[in-house]
Amino acid sequence: MSALWLIRHGPTHAKGMCGWSDLPADLSDTAAIARLAASLPVAPVISSDLDRAARTADAVAGDRPRLPHAPQLREIHFGDWELKRHDEIEAESPELVRAFWDRPGDVAPPAGESWNALRARCDAAIDRVWTGGDLIVVAHFGVILTQLQRALGCDARQVFAHRIEPLSLTRIEIGAQGWQAAEINRLP
Repeated sequence: MSALWLIRHGPTHAKGMCGWSDLPADLSDTAAIARLAASLPVAPVISSDLDRAARTADAVAGDRPRLPHAPQLREIHFGDWELKRHDEIEAESPELVRAFWDRPGDVAPPAGESWNALRARCDAAIDRVWTGGDLIVVAHFGVILTQLQRALGCDARQVFAHRIEPLSLTRIEIGAQGWQAAEINRLP
């Protein structure tokens, strides 16, 4: 059985919606990072090209093969909402932000990306790099949810109910039965 070992990057402490902004991760919890790294198989490691994911991947990789960064594994592009707090966005465009969260799919922030576009981008990226066996992917909340949605066979609104904490592990097994969620949001 093969597995995708999906790790959310370390915390950024951003107060707003953080998509494509290249914020660093707080990797000061070295004990948690060591426990996380020790729980991973010997497998290739790939990450988003954003600093918070790339540095987290470097921190857990150890002697594992490190694949080139994949820009296609970036977080959702929040466009004009980038780094704004939810209350600020709610004040500017309450109908649009409600539609974005309540009816995820083709609704996108101004100059940003819809859930369906993110899902298509991430599915294509994973399908391109995963060739069987185990693969460790260090990425973002939205990226992990797209693959969890794929494994659970649920809609976007249902998958949004799952918590994906910084430095957590979500493992998806891929075998004869297809994609199966084995662990969701396991903290080190």
